Amino acid sequence: MSNVVRFDPFRELDRLQNEVNRLFEGYNGSPSETRSNSAMTPHAGRMWSPSVDVAENENEIVLHAELPGLKQEDIDIELTGDTLTLRGERKFENEDRRNNFVRVERSYGRFQRSFTLGIPVQGDKVTASYRDGILEVHLPKSEETKPRKVQVTVSGSNSNGNGSEAAETAESR
Repeated sequence: MSNVVRFDPFRELDRLQNEVNRLFEGYNGSPSETRSNSAMTPHAGRMWSPSVDVAENENEIVLHAELPGLKQEDIDIELTGDTLTLRGERKFENEDRRNNFVRVERSYGRFQRSFTLGIPVQGDKVTASYRDGILEVHLPKSEETKPRKVQVTVSGSNSNGNGSEAAETAESR
C-alpha cells in the first residue's frame, strides 16, 4: 500500500525562504530569526533606518527625521565638517510583555544615518528640537555660501553721459 503525498507549493516556498535566510545569517549585526518566531521577536541588535526629509532654503538646511517612541536622551547628533550623523536606539517598550505579542512589525535597536551636506554650515549655530516623534535639525549656512546681490555699476563716461556705450559693450559679450 502506497501513501499519497499531497503537493504543497507553500511548503516549497517556506523551504526556499529558510535556505535564503541561512545564506544571510549574521548579516546586519545579528543572526536572522527563523520563520516560525520572526513575527513575534523584536529585531534586537539590528540596525534600522528612520525616514528623513532634508530641505534647503537660502539661509539654512533643515532636516526632519521620524523617530517615534524614542526619548531625547536616546538621540545623538554629530556634525563633522560637512557631514551630519544621527545615531540612536529604540528599545523594546516592555520586556515583560514580549511573550504576549502575536506580531511585532515596528523596528527596534540601533540606527545611524549620515548626510553629506556639500556646503559649509555654521556649526556653532546648529539647533535641534524633538517633539511628537519628529526630530528637527536646523543647520544655518555659512555667510560665504549665502547668495548675495552684487550691484553692477557703469564705469567711465561717454559724450552724452548716460553710459549707453558701457551697456552696449556688456550686452555684446
